[in-house]
Amino acid sequence: MPASLTESQSIDLATAFKVLADPIRVRLLSLIAASPEGEVCACDLVDTLKRSQPTISHHLGVLCDAGFLSRERQGTWIWYSVVPERWAQLRVAFDSAAAFV
Repeated sequence: MPASLTESQSIDLATAFKVLADPIRVRLLSLIAASPEGEVCACDLVDTLKRSQPTISHHLGVLCDAGFLSRERQGTWIWYSVVPERWAQLRVAFDSAAAFV
């Protein structure tokens, strides 16, 4: 029988689901992960998603706070990239939870 989730894993997984429950955030992650350069400038995401800059910045901030993205300032622009380690942590927690389904 598989081991149940720890309290920490349960909280982490629930938090991740909450963050990913917004379609704009899922789309942002998809666009950044699919980027051939491995990173995307926030300025390009505004045009691609046809949303206001404050809206995109808010969602990118939520994704960064949750550990899904990292950001790096380059001059006046901020570039975002996916954090692979975060996905690996979630995969472990999700696989543990899926074992009971």
